[in-house]
Amino acid sequence: QVQLVESGGGLVQPGGSLRLSCAASGSILRIYTMGWYRQAPGKQRELVAAITRGGSTNYADSVKGRFAISGDNAKNTVYLQMNSLKPEDTAVYYCNTDGIPKYPWGQGTQVTVSS
Repeated sequence: QVQLVESGGGLVQPGGSLRLSCAASGSILRIYTMGWYRQAPGKQRELVAAITRGGSTNYADSVKGRFAISGDNAKNTVYLQMNSLKPEDTAVYYCNTDGIPKYPWGQGTQVTVSS
């Protein structure tokens, strides 16, 4: 069973940046479109960015122009570069396949944007 391990979260001031990483235990980036999701307290999990096998990307309107998703097939790792962070970006961030998630959710990584 493929495992997904997210890391890179933390506490950052508004306007700051963070880079999240998602390491997969198998070569799934060559097979599936991968996505970064987030879940804020009391809210449903939402997809914020996705990257296809071919490297095409797509973003939720709320993060467009501020976040950038990328992937390294050799390392089986997906990244999320987050710039110009806002308090409303505070959430636990997860990665999984796009659409219906195919793998168990990891523990996620907490991102807190606060002054």
